[in-house]
Amino acid sequence: MGSVYIHIPFCKSICSYCDFCKMYYNGSFVTKYLNALINEIQERYLGEEVHTLYIGGGTPSSLTLKDLKYLFEIISKFNLEKLEEFTFECNLDDITEELLDFLKINGVNRLSIGIESFNEEKLKFMERKHTFLEAEEKMKLIRKVGFDNVNIDLIYGIPGETLKDLKKDLDLILKLNPDHISTYSLIVEDNTKIGNAGVIPIPEELDASMYEYICDKLDVKNYEHYEVSNFAKKGKKSKHNLTYWNNEEYFGFGLGAHGYIHGVRYENTRSLTKYVNGEFTKYEELLNKEDKMYNELMLGFRKMEGINLREFFIKYDVNMQEAFDLREALKEEELIVEGEYIYINPEYIYVMNEILIKLL
Repeated sequence: MGSVYIHIPFCKSICSYCDFCKMYYNGSFVTKYLNALINEIQERYLGEEVHTLYIGGGTPSSLTLKDLKYLFEIISKFNLEKLEEFTFECNLDDITEELLDFLKINGVNRLSIGIESFNEEKLKFMERKHTFLEAEEKMKLIRKVGFDNVNIDLIYGIPGETLKDLKKDLDLILKLNPDHISTYSLIVEDNTKIGNAGVIPIPEELDASMYEYICDKLDVKNYEHYEVSNFAKKGKKSKHNLTYWNNEEYFGFGLGAHGYIHGVRYENTRSLTKYVNGEFTKYEELLNKEDKMYNELMLGFRKMEGINLREFFIKYDVNMQEAFDLREALKEEELIVEGEYIYINPEYIYVMNEILIKLL
């Protein structure tokens, strides 16, 4: 159990598409929240070694330096002697030399920046504001301070977006030379601004063309496509996110966070009132062997390398082909076995959900 996720729900502004647990920044709420976070950690954490740590949101960089000092005092309670990767999510607007110096001194070695787009119409739709020149200056500052592992998020599939628009966005992101790129097709979620407004997603054919273009372009630029939505330069895969996709256990702390410890999957409350009053958990479930194997497929097939058959047998004492009927998928070459691995044929990765539904 080597991974910890901490959720910071506060934001200076709310994006139109965001379905994560979030609220506007309020200083008095932050103090109460961090006090409750201490209590949750004390309740669940028993001194386990932490190899990866991820602070996400919300917008962690919306916190003041005073808030951050308190947060990092809390983090220091973890056993971080063998920490390999420490990710901190930032908004472009919040990045200053003072913030970067603070993060660097306190052990952060990976930044994740939610740029999403440089297209004015897309940014207006998402209710975000920034320019490429701003991003370029901030990336220069990030490199100057000494960060050598930076992820940039890209969102595509915005209503009205064309393939030409996407190509320009991706070209500009590549000019920033990030070490890792996460790409997400817009999903219109319930209880978001765009969901409440009845926004209609783009046609599936266009979405598929955009995804194919991203995969081809980033392959040419020497980014390894290692997970369905993620691309990395050599040695820069997200170790923390691989914890999820490898179906390994991890702690999730904070409002709306999810965790998986001692065979129990849990989801925290999204109510700030309940959370600060110590009612942390909304739902939890003790998984049986079948549940764990089910999750192994759901998560493992997101990786381009797929699932290691030998490791599956070691974990569950059963051959994967015996636990699941894979014959038709193998016959149709939707699944491919190569050495010790079984994976979804890259030609079908866009429709992987349909394949998983058939399997499970």
